[in-house]
This record gives sequence, C-alpha cells and structure tokens, in this order.
Amino acid sequence: MKLSEYTIQDDLETELISFIRQYGLTGLKEAMQLYAEASQDYICKTKTSVYKIKIKDIYYLKIRGHHITVHTENGIYRKYGTLHQEFSLLSPYGFLKCSQSCIVASSKISRIEHDTIVLCNHDRLHISRTCTAKILTSFHRSSAALLPEKN
Repeated sequence: MKLSEYTIQDDLETELISFIRQYGLTGLKEAMQLYAEASQDYICKTKTSVYKIKIKDIYYLKIRGHHITVHTENGIYRKYGTLHQEFSLLSPYGFLKCSQSCIVASSKISRIEHDTIVLCNHDRLHISRTCTAKILTSFHRSSAALLPEKN
C-alpha cells in the first residue's frame, strides 16, 4: 500500500468509528439502507406511459379494485396491478402494510396517533388491527435508531 492509501484507510476508519459512537451500529445500517434506497427506482407502467420514480420519494400506495395510486413527493401516479405484487417489490426498502388496501414507506412516518399514521407530508392513513404490531415495532425501532446509543 502507498502512503496515500494508508491515509485514506485511516480517515475512513476514523469517520466510521466516530459515526458508530454517535449513532450506533443500527444507525450505520440505517444510513447505508437510506443511501441504497436513494439510488433505486420504481417503475410505474400504465397502458400509455412509463414513469421512473425514486423509491425514496414514495409515501404510500393505495389500491381500490386493481387500480393502484402511488403517492409521492412529486405527485400521484396511477397504475393497474395487485398490492401484493407491489409490496413484494417494495418491502425490502422499508415499506410496510398498514391495511389490506395500503402500504406505506416507514421512513415517511412522522408519528402514530391511535390507529392512524401521520406522514411527513401530513397525509393520514388508517392502520388495521392486524397490521398495528408490525407498524409500531418498525416505528419504535427506527425512532430508537435516531437516538445515540448509550455507552
């Protein structure tokens, strides 16, 4: 290794150790997932058009019949399909089922009030009884990850 490679490696180790001390290993994993999500695209196809949407921009998806509405930071898109298929595609990126007809990006949840999710954009979504435990667990876990770990 050259001297400059040692310096880069030392700087990297120092930055990682500092980050882990401040935010914990869970914080590092979450930051890496957020970075991966930021570069991922979701393809929304209709009969007449195709849209490429950043997964990080999606708030939630709702279905009525087989008509899906994709609610994003940049507007609402419509497509035809099944929520099950969309959930399989999006669940690795932190999407959770909040009812039979809706999946939500856990990163967009601002707070939970009784049986209602309040999103960062102030939209409100109902949580069904069967989904409550998973939503609350995920929300608690992500909230706890934002706090520095105690030594």
